[in-house]
Amino acid sequence: MPYYIYKIGPLNILEKLGQAERFKEAKAAANELRKQLDPNSGQTIKMIFAENELQAEDTLSQPRELDPSLAGDDY
Repeated sequence: MPYYIYKIGPLNILEKLGQAERFKEAKAAANELRKQLDPNSGQTIKMIFAENELQAEDTLSQPRELDPSLAGDDY
């Protein structure tokens, strides 16, 4: 299964930027794209491991539920 790299913009608009077969390649590409991203743009770069683009986009589009038992104190 490949790793997909997406830019997620405001309103959760997904834009596929690339894909790689190996984790190391995908991570390097995602990190390079993050360096080029304007921090004030409201966009993020995400890398996801999925069977195909449809599954990757479906997973990235779903809101994540936070587990309150995993939350820690930051003081």
